[in-house]
Amino acid sequence: MMSKLTRRNFLGAAAVMAGGLTGLQNVVGAELHGADRSKSDPGPSNPALDGQNPDSMWPPSTDSKSLVQNFKYPFSFANKRTYEGGWSREVTIRELPVSKTLAGVNMRLTAGGVRELHWHTSAEWAIMLYGNARITAIDADGKSFVADTKKYDLWFFPSGIPHSIQGLSPDGAEFMLVFDDGNFSESETVLLSDSMAHLPREVLSKNFGVGEQAFVNLPKQELFIFQTDVPGGLAADQKTAAGSLGKSPKDFAFRTMEMPPTKQTKGGEVRIVDSKNFKVTTTAMAMVTVHPGGMRELHWHPNADEWQYYIAGKGRMTVVATGNKARTMDFQEGDVGYVEKTLLHYIENTGDTDLVFLEMFKSDRYQDLSFSEWLAHTPPELVMAHLKIDKATFDAIPKNGAVVTPLT
Repeated sequence: MMSKLTRRNFLGAAAVMAGGLTGLQNVVGAELHGADRSKSDPGPSNPALDGQNPDSMWPPSTDSKSLVQNFKYPFSFANKRTYEGGWSREVTIRELPVSKTLAGVNMRLTAGGVRELHWHTSAEWAIMLYGNARITAIDADGKSFVADTKKYDLWFFPSGIPHSIQGLSPDGAEFMLVFDDGNFSESETVLLSDSMAHLPREVLSKNFGVGEQAFVNLPKQELFIFQTDVPGGLAADQKTAAGSLGKSPKDFAFRTMEMPPTKQTKGGEVRIVDSKNFKVTTTAMAMVTVHPGGMRELHWHPNADEWQYYIAGKGRMTVVATGNKARTMDFQEGDVGYVEKTLLHYIENTGDTDLVFLEMFKSDRYQDLSFSEWLAHTPPELVMAHLKIDKATFDAIPKNGAVVTPLT
């Protein structure tokens, strides 16, 4: 049976096809005659997964043999909880053990589909990925909040704040929820339906001032997600919900795309949203777009671990850890990545379309340190002695950080 070509040899074979069959036979022949048998993989394989993970299949020589802990988990591997009205799936420390500080829940609601009234023991940060949804909440003073959200809008509900989410016309919504505890599971939520089902009817009667018979049709089990009618106009809901206490002065939503990029270069852009511009949040975000051929520069975060979600495109990331360890992994849309606090890393666009991803932090403030900026502001002779580089190379290092390369 013919040995499999490595990725590099396959690309070489493809390149010489234009030169005719003889050239291709030479490449294959060299492989079969043992030119580099250590770079072959003739046994069973999963070609689809191998193709998505070339830097695990054949790692760069700069990776270490003793690996950094796995820092990737695809949402495609996560089990969906399906309901009439939508679905949810999650990636927690159970799926990705390195992810100790944050967990993610991906959720879809149909038009009219409701994520039932509930609250969490953890804070909930969210970004809309598709469609439109209406969110409701009350603040700590009992004042109401109702808002409609669209693609890339955010919301944030502190722990204990009760809220709901409902998909709007024409096709509901899909969104990513991020919770500030890696152990958090969406199944461990305080739900309205479940709470009512576990309270004696005489207690409910006394609490709400109605007869026990009023509760005869209460759900016998949690709703979690359920289908109902599409809500009416936003203004009517806002007025009705406000009641005697009025509207909340706090804005639990943020319109990400209405703000200009925080930093922008020829290589891409970054929008940073934290408590400086989204007052209620204790979770910080950087939404990064890297154009083809560009790279999110080498950097690290001194104040928090980084939880990533890849929205579009393809990329690769190397994480350099203590103890002479490094590992490179590939990412595509729907994947979760994770980088522990202070570890050096980059994210490179390896596709031919924009790479878009989130950097999330369990912190109310975003912080990063640029590798190039560090070197540029260290005495030149010291850096040149370390790296064996000349003055011209040192002078070329960006002085104010690149964020996304290339700069111009």
